[in-house]
Amino acid sequence: MARILIVDDSPSQLLGIKRIVEKLGHETLTAEDGAAGVEAARREKPALILMDVVMPNLNGFQATRTISKDPETAHIPIVLVTTKDQETDKVWGMRQGAKAYVTKPIKEEELVAVLKELLPA
Repeated sequence: MARILIVDDSPSQLLGIKRIVEKLGHETLTAEDGAAGVEAARREKPALILMDVVMPNLNGFQATRTISKDPETAHIPIVLVTTKDQETDKVWGMRQGAKAYVTKPIKEEELVAVLKELLPA
């Protein structure tokens, strides 16, 4: 199965997302902020990244832009997973290079559907 990087500064959110992803049989890596997420993406080259937006140091929009503009990591699909639920946030996130946008609280079936859509079979 796939290796998925989860970037979120909330331990409870990290755990909840990790549980959903691992239940599908995927391996998880975690990072606690955007800067650590960018480093982990470069180092580990995960199959997909689940990225929170509101985080210290580097926010999820900035981290997504950095990862999607780097030739080494541009191929990795990024899914923004955030409480920011305004249409303008979604449009901005997609402009930064995200392939999908999921709002919190996470609906497990929605996250599962996005993972199935973006990960190679």
